[in-house]
Amino acid sequence: MYEFLNQNQLYIVLCITLLIWFGIVWYLIRLDKKIGQLEKQLNKD
Repeated sequence: MYEFLNQNQLYIVLCITLLIWFGIVWYLIRLDKKIGQLEKQLNKD
């Protein structure tokens, strides 16, 4: 296992970085939907 991690460090870092970016994008999409719903409610009233 240690040998695998040592030989594929670049791929592991790339995967972790991609996971972080996907998490950020997912969070921003969720936040945008929530803000859109709040704006609709404010415009209704």
